[in-house]
Amino acid sequence: MLGRKSAGAAQVQPTAPVPARTIRFTTPVVETPGIFILTGWLWRFLRALMLLPAQFPVAVSALGASIAAYHFGGWISLAVLWSVVDVVLLVWWRRWPRSFREVVALRALATWRRLWVYRRHWQPVLVVSGLAESYLERQYLPQIRGVSCSAWADRVRVRIVAGTSPADFEKRVTELAHGFGAPSCRIEVRGPRDVVLEFPRYDTLADPIDALPIPEVPDLAALPVGICEDGEPWLLRLHGTHVLTVGVTGAGKGSVLWSAIRAMSSAITAGIAEVWAIDPKRMELSYGLALFAHYAADAETAVALLEAAVAAMQERAERYAGRQRVHVPTVRDPFTVVVLDEVAFLTAYHPDRDIRRRAENAIATLTSQGRSVGFCVLAALQDPRKEVLNLRNLFPDKIALRLDEASQVDMVLGEGARDRGANAHLIDPELPGVGFVKLEGSPVPVRVRAAFVSDADIDHMTAEAAPTGVEG
Repeated sequence: MLGRKSAGAAQVQPTAPVPARTIRFTTPVVETPGIFILTGWLWRFLRALMLLPAQFPVAVSALGASIAAYHFGGWISLAVLWSVVDVVLLVWWRRWPRSFREVVALRALATWRRLWVYRRHWQPVLVVSGLAESYLERQYLPQIRGVSCSAWADRVRVRIVAGTSPADFEKRVTELAHGFGAPSCRIEVRGPRDVVLEFPRYDTLADPIDALPIPEVPDLAALPVGICEDGEPWLLRLHGTHVLTVGVTGAGKGSVLWSAIRAMSSAITAGIAEVWAIDPKRMELSYGLALFAHYAADAETAVALLEAAVAAMQERAERYAGRQRVHVPTVRDPFTVVVLDEVAFLTAYHPDRDIRRRAENAIATLTSQGRSVGFCVLAALQDPRKEVLNLRNLFPDKIALRLDEASQVDMVLGEGARDRGANAHLIDPELPGVGFVKLEGSPVPVRVRAAFVSDADIDHMTAEAAPTGVEG
């Protein structure tokens, strides 16, 4: 019996697993016939020729006219044609230089920049920066739709690849600027798959700006305080809003404050505007003490001044209730600007908790209720963190001068401002007064520089535009 079991056990062999058979599918490689490749090249060449008149109408017209002149009259006819053209261009340039620059010079520059700078470097820059897309082993690039030039910048209109978004470009502004040799790059969205890349050719704000002339009849909603990067005046709105200026020490906050005061000094003289100044450092605003209706330096007096401003605002609102919705500056109800330098001293750094609480409450009341009755808070700050000033969202208009960290840009100007080109953390320390402005209702930051108001300018202002008296 035992022998049978042993024999049976000997006959049963364990079944070894059979290895799985791997089936490989290979895609056959079919070489494209040469005739198809040549046909593709020929089609692209013919299409480029057909598009030339639309892309470069002036150059194609000039070439066509030259060929026709040579064909019908030989070299003499061609020489006469170009001599006449040269004389016409010379007279145009001398007689109407502005229109010549816009119609001829800038268009010629745009054509040159399109071919030599952007078209030549387009593919490598976009591939390296990660803006080229691939699908089924085929590369898709955004297409240049046109290039235009202003006196200071190139504007490259681009059709982006389907499936991508302008945010992809906004995250690559630094790479694009360096790739095309520009100081900076900003993105403007024109429509679906339609964006404009703006590349300055040089820094228009590199030179300091002297104090601007004082307007005889100032517009309190558009005060000239400096210039924008495109050469247009920087008009700061005070009436109907509140403004927060943020920047490290030496960034030029004083230039913004004094340029705004200077621009409205005619209104101060006329009595339809007044400035209540708070100057914890006792250095920035005290030099123009005679310009201010009220002035405070120490913490207790400063908080009392803020609370007095709140009381005056509420008294005016009580009189306006049911009678008037829009404030019009008058001698009885002047436009009141509370200039608050180093606001963090009152809201975060002062050791007395009661002082900090009262200051925050007064500032919050002014910024939330004062716009409609003619009260404005113009504040300056070094550190934009919420633990320093948690009221920054109550300031509709914000100015970011030179900052310490990249993250602070979005704290001041709002989320995504740095992606749109507002690199306030990269501003050269040798450029005080340069910054970025985000206006109410506009997500696009604008690069600006405030004018420098010297001590002599302030002396002249206090002599010419000082109110009758200053209260402490």
